[in-house]
Amino acid sequence: MEFIREHTSVPVPKIYCAFTYRNKTYIAMERIKGTMLADGWLQRSEESRSRILNQLKTMIEEIRSIRSPHGSSVASVDGGSLNDPRLPGIGTIYPIPTARRFGPFEDINAFHRWLRRPHKDADDAFPAEVNDMIKAHEETDWGQPVFTHGDLSSFNIIVKDDKITGIIDWETAGWYPHYWEYTRASRVSPQNAWWVDYLDRFLEPKPNERKFEKTRCEFWGEI
Repeated sequence: MEFIREHTSVPVPKIYCAFTYRNKTYIAMERIKGTMLADGWLQRSEESRSRILNQLKTMIEEIRSIRSPHGSSVASVDGGSLNDPRLPGIGTIYPIPTARRFGPFEDINAFHRWLRRPHKDADDAFPAEVNDMIKAHEETDWGQPVFTHGDLSSFNIIVKDDKITGIIDWETAGWYPHYWEYTRASRVSPQNAWWVDYLDRFLEPKPNERKFEKTRCEFWGEI
């Protein structure tokens, strides 16, 4: 959050202090005024929704414009390991207390191979959609990673009236492939299912990548 505060105009909570107590880390931060975007969204007028989504689009574009100091690495904000508890099998790779951390990776191709573990290559025994995904992973020029929130749910956007007052819950943030923000935001909970219908209004649509991520989630058992 401090990184975003220093490099953008995006509203995030101010950090007061952080400390570890009994092997648990705590952060004391500002409480953002407002309510979750999810609260009352379906009762908002189209004009109100448009104003909020346009703000969000501008904020995300600003976040994604930050140049990574870590080159082609898929990594956390400081170049270290990443966190995303939704990814499968993380707890079987790293010992406690880093059970939910993974990476960093040299580049996007290395990240993709990790996501496909233990199956790195296409195989005639795999379903066609899996081989199509692997081919896309290996043959696409993915460019450089971009800074990504990683969980742009309507529960993590705070608003007051028609103004976004804060974006919260940055624990999954880091430098990821350009499509990651879109595909992660599309993985919604049942209480947030309607949010998918609005993604294309503040994120660049990534239909092919979303299809491949859907395949990966289905065949690799992601939550």
